[in-house]
Amino acid sequence: MKRVSWFSGLQRVPQWVLPRRILPRKGRPRRALVWATALLAATSASAAAAADGPGPLGVTAVAGRTAVSERVGALFPADRAERLAGGHFCTASVVRSPRRDLIVTAAHCVDDGDDLVFVPGYRNGEAPHGVWAVRRVFLPDGWTKRRDEDDDVAFAALEERDGRDVEDVVGGNRFVTGSATGATAVTVTGYPDAREVPVSCTNRPTSYSRTQQRISCPGFGGGTSGSPWVNGDHEVVGVLGGFHRGGYDPDVSYSVVLGAHAAELYRDAASDP
Repeated sequence: MKRVSWFSGLQRVPQWVLPRRILPRKGRPRRALVWATALLAATSASAAAAADGPGPLGVTAVAGRTAVSERVGALFPADRAERLAGGHFCTASVVRSPRRDLIVTAAHCVDDGDDLVFVPGYRNGEAPHGVWAVRRVFLPDGWTKRRDEDDDVAFAALEERDGRDVEDVVGGNRFVTGSATGATAVTVTGYPDAREVPVSCTNRPTSYSRTQQRISCPGFGGGTSGSPWVNGDHEVVGVLGGFHRGGYDPDVSYSVVLGAHAAELYRDAASDP
């Protein structure tokens, strides 16, 4: 899994929060068939758009400061709000909503009931757009009841800061369900626990199963759970998590296929008074 475990006193860490690298490796499914030439051409064009410009696929680098990357931020326990450096454990990003206060992340990042803060655009201990307190978390039933990795997605509503909502400050990406896996390239941006800056990588996802998709991007280890998969239209079409809470290999990451359950969860979160 790609959440960083962090301790408060002698808090007991649940088994599903143990570092992903100790999880057993499972067999891989057979490779998908090669896509048609026309789809490959469309994917190449969307790859450039997803990366805000041309660039190689499957290469991870420090994320540039763009309007889209500044919507991605790090999650911290609330007691680290005054001393951020080294305290982040997951990633989240701002999505559009009527109240302009929603972030999306992985369910396993926010399921323990602890007070959290979100820092968009976090770099090297600095919070260029402020520190935002989480007001309420929205988890799917499949996760709360069964820890179903096909429901490893969650939303959180943030408190206002100085009379403004987070979307007023950094904007938000559209949260989109029902997209075909691999139809376009996506850019994944997240915060590895060993780094104090975000990294990003653009590639084309492939299908892992009917309910899971995966992407080859090196260096997405602990701390990157919740990283958004954003296409060239600035739409979130995946959230790093799902299979083995995001995967056991830092070079291959997973997301649930965003379908009816994710759409229902978004509607519930977006309509929260």
